[in-house]
Amino acid sequence: MKVAVVQLAYADDEPLAARRERVLELVRMQSGHDLVILPELWGPTGFDYSRWEASAEDLDGPSVQAFAAVAGEIGAIVHLGSIIERLPEAGVDGRRLANTSVVLSAAGERVGSYRKIHRFGFGSGEPKLLEAGDRVELLDLPGGVRAGLSTCYDLRFPELYRRQLDAGAQVFLVPAAWPMARVEHWRVLGRARAIENQCVLIACNTAGTHGGYRMGGASQVVSARGEVLAEAGPDEEVLSVDVDLEAIAAWRADFPVLADRRL
Repeated sequence: MKVAVVQLAYADDEPLAARRERVLELVRMQSGHDLVILPELWGPTGFDYSRWEASAEDLDGPSVQAFAAVAGEIGAIVHLGSIIERLPEAGVDGRRLANTSVVLSAAGERVGSYRKIHRFGFGSGEPKLLEAGDRVELLDLPGGVRAGLSTCYDLRFPELYRRQLDAGAQVFLVPAAWPMARVEHWRVLGRARAIENQCVLIACNTAGTHGGYRMGGASQVVSARGEVLAEAGPDEEVLSVDVDLEAIAAWRADFPVLADRRL
C-alpha cells in the first residue's frame, strides 16, 4: 500500500477558504497513492479555539464534499484529518461540537468517521468546547487489513489501541496537531503503540505556528516491528511510503508476543 502523509504547515493569517484550496491541490498531487492522510483540525486550527464555532460543519459539509470529489478523481482513500463537526443535537456534556476524523473511499464515499475520545486541555480548550467520542472505530483498507482511527492526544492512552487491536486492527491512522514543546513524546508514544500492538502506525502531524503554538511536525510511519520507515522534519512535507501490509502477519507469527497477554 502506497501512503502519502501530508504534513501541512500553516499560520493564523491564512484564510480557511484559501487553505482549503491549497490543501485540495496538495491532495490532488498525490495521485498514484492508495492512501492520503492529513493532520488534525488543519482547517479550523488545532489551538485557536475561537475559530471553531464559525468553522464547524456537519459530516456532509463543504470540506467533506470537496475532498470526496478529489478522492474520486485520484482514486485514493483520503483521510481528511479532522474537522469540527456540528452535531445534530447536544451530547451528554451539552456540547454541540466534536473533533471528528473523516475517511473517504477511493470512490469519494464516506467510509469512516471517529469522534476524538480523549480531549486535550485539562478542563479548558477541547473539554470545555467539545463532546467526547465514545466509540472505537475501525475501517477496512485494501487487502482486507483493518485500520483503527484515533487522534493526537489519544496516543497517550494505550488502552484505546488495545481495544482496536482486539477488534482486528493491524494499522493505526493518527492525525494530530502536536506542539513542538512535546514532540519527543509524540515520537516515542507513536513508536510504542506500534511495537506493543505489532501494528503499523501512520501518524500525520502539523507544522507551522498557530494559536501562539509552534507545531512539532515529525510525522512518521512505523512498521509493526517498530522500525521507522519514514519521518518528516519540522516544516511542510509529504512523506511517500510503501507499506508492506503482509509483513504485519508475518511479524506476528515470527514473534508471537500478543499470544502471551494475560490481561
